[in-house]
Amino acid sequence: MTATDRHRFSTGADLRAAVRRLARAHRLPVDARGRLVVAVTAVASVVFDAGGAVDLETTVRRAAEPGRPGLLAVVCRPLGGGEQPAPAELPLPAEVGEDGAAMWRVPLPPPTPGSDAAEPGPEDEALERELRYAMARADALAADHRRLKHELAETNSGVLALYVQLEERDEKLRRAHGKTLRELEDALRPPPLAIDGLELAVHYAPAGTDAPTGGDLYDWFTLPDGSVHITVVDALGHGVTSTRSALNVTHAVRTLALEGHRLESIIARTDEILLPFDRELMATVQLARLIPGTGELMLANGSHPPALVVRAGGAHAYLEARGRGIGFPMAGSDGLLRDRLGPGDLLVLYTDGLTESRKDPLEGEARLVRAALRHVRRPTAEVPGAVAADMHTLILHPDDTLALAVRVAPRTGGGEVGGRVSVPRAR
Repeated sequence: MTATDRHRFSTGADLRAAVRRLARAHRLPVDARGRLVVAVTAVASVVFDAGGAVDLETTVRRAAEPGRPGLLAVVCRPLGGGEQPAPAELPLPAEVGEDGAAMWRVPLPPPTPGSDAAEPGPEDEALERELRYAMARADALAADHRRLKHELAETNSGVLALYVQLEERDEKLRRAHGKTLRELEDALRPPPLAIDGLELAVHYAPAGTDAPTGGDLYDWFTLPDGSVHITVVDALGHGVTSTRSALNVTHAVRTLALEGHRLESIIARTDEILLPFDRELMATVQLARLIPGTGELMLANGSHPPALVVRAGGAHAYLEARGRGIGFPMAGSDGLLRDRLGPGDLLVLYTDGLTESRKDPLEGEARLVRAALRHVRRPTAEVPGAVAADMHTLILHPDDTLALAVRVAPRTGGGEVGGRVSVPRAR
């Protein structure tokens, strides 16, 4: 059974009273009554505010079988002006048609014999007030939510712009920092040498990328008698403090060498000079003295890894002089190790960061021999860097690394040793 009723309203009060009576007449639950009243009046209020009217059409479909629930269809159709609010904003969702009409389908409770419809009571009005308050609160929260989203979008935009500015500033600082470090590193290096019959090159890499150098330093210079002096130092620690210690050692050694002290006494004398000023100083030292004309080589050592020599014909050996480093008990070299480099021979001086990257010095020394033999025929300027690259394919123990190569220039076709060579500083 179906029954349809239609009425026109132009005020919210009349519409509200009519919907309340309708819901009460069909014995809708209190909650459903309140939601239907608020939803219908919310839809119509937009039309009323624009000076229009609405048609309220109600259709009741009774169940064909006794005891089964029926259905109440309520349609609010605008007759002029205004727009319908979104159904999702209503306490009782509605279906909106193409003509702008909103429809609610509300299940009817099964009829109860002897029950009569009652007029709206105080609980209906109280529930309606609560629903209206809840809707107003929801609208306020939605407005706050939209405002916060807008503010958040503006904040995110500002943060992104600030992030870009910071990245640009950091990039400028990194470039300036890198330039400063390179200049400082160059300042710590001795100037290049140009020696008849000798080729020298060096590779250095600090343990930390944020420091220009560490405790590994070298020095080379020509003595008044024409011989070439080379110092390799590995001071304990990393960073600026160890650099200062290594610089103190190299400067003391240079002073003593230029004053004419015997090579085998320089390490012990350096210890005597520096220890009163720095009781914490500990450093290993390798000193080499080479006479270019004859190839005569002298080595003094203070706890430093042995030098490696690779002969022009492929033979190789470690030249191990004994002694104790700066800051060690009874510091000094036990004597001199003498050798002779022939044309094409290659001498490799280094710090333990080259051979102990895998924490096994003996295994590192064996790998160093293989790397030196692999690259011995390269130009001297390329040898230290190529050897270091081979040695550091796997690093388990990062440390400052220094590799220094000295080669007696091969003889020319006429049997003479090759001419003057400008020494590069390979990295």
